[in-house]
Amino acid sequence: MKRRWKFSVGFGACLLLAGAATLGLDSADRAYPPPLENATVTSREVLDADGDLLRAFATPQGRWRLKTDVEDVDPRFLAMLIGYEDRRFYEHGGIDPLAIGRAALQLLTNGRIVSGASTLSMQVARLIEPRETRSFSAKLLQLARAIQIERRLDKKAILELYLTHAPYGGNLEGVRAASLAYFGKEPKRLTVAEAALLVALPQSPEMRRPDRHPQEAHAARERVLTRPAVAEVTGEGEAERALLDAVPRQRLQLPAYAAHLAEAAIRKQPKAEEYHTTLKRGIQRQLEEVAREASAKLAPKVSLAMVMADATTGEIVGEVGSADYFDAGRSGWIDMTRVLRSPGSTLKPFIYGLAFEQGLVSQETMIEDRPADFFGYRPKNFDMTYQGDVTVRQALQLSLNVPAVRLLDAVGPSRLMIRFRRADVHPVLPPSEAPGLAIGLGGVGITLKDLVQSYAALANGGQPVRVGNGIDEQPTVLDSEMLLERLAIWNVTDILSDVLPPTGSRKLGIAYKTGTSYGYRDAWSVGYDGRYVLGVWVGRPDNGAVPGIAGYQTAAPILFEAFSRSGVPFTPHPAAPAGAVRLAQSDLPIAQRRFAVTASGLIRSSSRETAPQIVYPPEGAKVDLGASSGDISPLVLKLQGGRPPFRWLANGKPLADLSRRRTNEWQPEGAGFSTLTVIDSAGRAATVRVFVE
Repeated sequence: MKRRWKFSVGFGACLLLAGAATLGLDSADRAYPPPLENATVTSREVLDADGDLLRAFATPQGRWRLKTDVEDVDPRFLAMLIGYEDRRFYEHGGIDPLAIGRAALQLLTNGRIVSGASTLSMQVARLIEPRETRSFSAKLLQLARAIQIERRLDKKAILELYLTHAPYGGNLEGVRAASLAYFGKEPKRLTVAEAALLVALPQSPEMRRPDRHPQEAHAARERVLTRPAVAEVTGEGEAERALLDAVPRQRLQLPAYAAHLAEAAIRKQPKAEEYHTTLKRGIQRQLEEVAREASAKLAPKVSLAMVMADATTGEIVGEVGSADYFDAGRSGWIDMTRVLRSPGSTLKPFIYGLAFEQGLVSQETMIEDRPADFFGYRPKNFDMTYQGDVTVRQALQLSLNVPAVRLLDAVGPSRLMIRFRRADVHPVLPPSEAPGLAIGLGGVGITLKDLVQSYAALANGGQPVRVGNGIDEQPTVLDSEMLLERLAIWNVTDILSDVLPPTGSRKLGIAYKTGTSYGYRDAWSVGYDGRYVLGVWVGRPDNGAVPGIAGYQTAAPILFEAFSRSGVPFTPHPAAPAGAVRLAQSDLPIAQRRFAVTASGLIRSSSRETAPQIVYPPEGAKVDLGASSGDISPLVLKLQGGRPPFRWLANGKPLADLSRRRTNEWQPEGAGFSTLTVIDSAGRAATVRVFVE
């Protein structure tokens, strides 16, 4: 009795709704509206810069339900779907009387159900309001809901609800999830065979799952392809060719890239449905593959991280926070792109850049690599050996520590820190410490992201940018002073681009620098071409020592492999700016042939420092200055060696004020012999006699 009462109530409610929807009785319609809010819950998606899926999260019910618009799907699939499921979809108002009549006639004629009469609108009604049992009252309710849905939504919206919610077996819902799981691609471009399978599966998704029941899936696809309405869409002969294609026999994992970034996006905007990033899925996929392969060669607790950015815009196009997010042994859940670590020697290019900018050195300037004491600070080279006299170019390429500290002593650690602030990079000093010489060898903390941001300014011709992925930070071209002058950047890039690739790697044309932190805790490598910059870090997340790791041997091979496989087109470094030239040492000004300047600007005392020598005019020269005409021209004076400032005398009389220049002018009073003398700041002198004509 109770069941009959429930049926009569349900049947009455269905008739009421159906009648209200059909006759336009708005009050009843409003009293029992379709639960369209059930259709709004979809998987949250993290998208790349082109709108491609990086990562999706299942719904609270554990369903993969990706929101699907008509534009997301192959038009041929849509035509096949409508042709097979609901030929008069664009003509009816939710129910198709002709289909109902045909189904009823077939039922009476054959004594069984031969074909259904459900429209796509009715199927949408069933998907958003699932019925517990197959009953007459449930069918009437579905009819009524279909009419209600048609009154509220246009055809495009109804079709998109179907495309999003249609069942495809297991926890797959919607065409996009099914296409990604069975074909490994978005449904924008489908073959005839793929489209037919996606049309067939929702009628019996569990029994036709191709990964579990390939024969049933193949038979269902064949029924779709042989339907006349579908054949009109596919064209002559296409169905026969499609039947030869194999049915996929495994279910693929949906895209799951940029795990750390995806988690950060949800933490920042927990209620959002879509998260737009600056990453490029192709680049991200390759970086993650390189990371997985490289981690297999590392010790069990050693991880790695990578950041690749477009230096012209600041957009991060790929970032890997760890070798494997789910690897507990490597603490894979920690995003090592945002953790402070010692940068080792990776800050040296900026020290050299400042020295080039201030005119203290040229590439072929000689500099000492010998034991030195800087007020108690005694830097040593990585291999504990010294090279003696080397050129500045060699010192940077070999990453020698003592020459870098000599240059930092001259340019000043505070000035280096100020330049980093121009790039919105803030290396962290030990508590209560002022910038000191140790920062040149890694005595600060910096993140991989900030290190890449620093190098991005080098790749961008000196213009600083803020690198960002669109979630943590927005990429920005900073409105600030140049990090370094273009000529200084050209010198640094010219040197770094000629560093030999690591063993086994081919030359890529990139400029790169490596670094190893004290105690073998961090291995770094950062490289850039004319547009992209890539940084690599290797180490233990717990800051433990890793004996044997080094920037050149450990991180640099990963850098070259990742840069090569990233797929970004190589961009040449900018052309040399005006005034850029690589001079041989013999062609350098005397002051740049050997570096010996302290922070105070004074030249260090050195046994190699020579006394001044007048090189022009030479001793005993006869110089025609037009004395016979009465209009005597000035005589140019040139010297080498010595310590500035210099005092010049002509015939015992001092010329103008002291000069730090190694060239000067003297105006003779008349023809005949004169004596010229120069005295340097150490009291050493040189003299020549000349005859003026």
